[in-house]
Amino acid sequence: MTIEPGEATGMRPAAGLGDPSRALWHPFTDMTSTSPPVEMVRGEGVWLWDAEGNRYLDGSSSLWFANVGHGRTEIADAIREQLSRLETFHIFGDFTNPPAEQLAGRLASLAPMADAKVFLTSGGGDSIEAAVKLARLFHAVRGEPSRQYVISRSGGYHGTHGIGTSILGMPFREGFGELVHATSRVEWDSAEALEGEITRLGSERVAAFVFEPVIGSGGVLVPPEGYLEQVIATCRRHGVLAIADAVICGFGRLGSWFGVERWGLEPDLIAFAKGVSSGYLPMGGVIASAAVAEPFFERPGQMFAHGATYSGHATCCAAALANLDILARDDLVHRAARIERDFHDRLSTLRSHALVDTVRGGIGLMAAVVLDGEALEERPSLARDFWLASRRRGLLTRSLGDGAAVAPPLIVDDADMETIVGCLGAALDDVDPG
Repeated sequence: MTIEPGEATGMRPAAGLGDPSRALWHPFTDMTSTSPPVEMVRGEGVWLWDAEGNRYLDGSSSLWFANVGHGRTEIADAIREQLSRLETFHIFGDFTNPPAEQLAGRLASLAPMADAKVFLTSGGGDSIEAAVKLARLFHAVRGEPSRQYVISRSGGYHGTHGIGTSILGMPFREGFGELVHATSRVEWDSAEALEGEITRLGSERVAAFVFEPVIGSGGVLVPPEGYLEQVIATCRRHGVLAIADAVICGFGRLGSWFGVERWGLEPDLIAFAKGVSSGYLPMGGVIASAAVAEPFFERPGQMFAHGATYSGHATCCAAALANLDILARDDLVHRAARIERDFHDRLSTLRSHALVDTVRGGIGLMAAVVLDGEALEERPSLARDFWLASRRRGLLTRSLGDGAAVAPPLIVDDADMETIVGCLGAALDDVDPG
């Protein structure tokens, strides 16, 4: 007996489901949309071209990752060279490979924590999963198995794996049910709220606090002065591990290697991805302080029973090493700190437009053009309309619920910044009903 699609569930296939040209299922996308996909085919520097020959300025570094820009032949050469020797072999047990060893050593030397150890993953969601599991296990092997609770912040985005979804401070948790127990969220800008939540739960139950130095996908929210220092001190006082989610903020986005150095922070764990390879190949990881690593490196029989098939993938590590070389050689890792004021000032000129409420940001090459609240209420599609209008003007941004995020590659120059502001201004005029 042949069962037609949908019969087992009583659901009928949506229109176009059998169309072979639409086999690709896009993340975070309403697949009933009839708009044709934009097929990207080439990239060079800050620029991208689609299959129709249209050129776009990559104003969002794709998904916050193209830190050194597109078309870097040095990274392509490193990938090719490694592939010609050994594409990869797993690093479980006592196996290893030179690029994985070199990358771990280099990242440990750059970390703000002394004697750090590096656990490699395949991306940001993997890194959060590993960091939280490690935090819980750390407490368990030290005789405090009750420390399971993980606190995160409103507005925080930590990927879409099981743990990441469970600690999201954004609406993408709905419909999946409760994936991981013992999680809660506090207001993103209140150190007192964290203190209160730890007290409410009992510090003996709390494993970790997860935070982005600057909240990215949740709206480019810059921490209030003194906030990050306060929450780190709170974690220390209660024996709670501080996990910095530097997936977006790292590798030059905030003008330093991991973002947290801007505030002189030394977290217990740092989750990283994206800019470590500038997206040329999937790569991520977790940096652990010496104190967190100690039970696993000094006490026999304590194993971190966690790891992805492609942890320490040799070719991905080679790509990351070449990317780090570019960040260091061209001092791109510090460039955002040098040009952040000019970048923010230029974008802030858009505040004079009737549709703009404010421009958030000011630290690193991250900003959000926030639309007027009343206009958003009157026209719920306004933020998306603005994003699409910018794209038609040749600028790619990230759509937010209340506007658009701008985070170009670190190689952006004066002319590029003028283009960004000009395109955004024109897009605002395009969607302005007045």
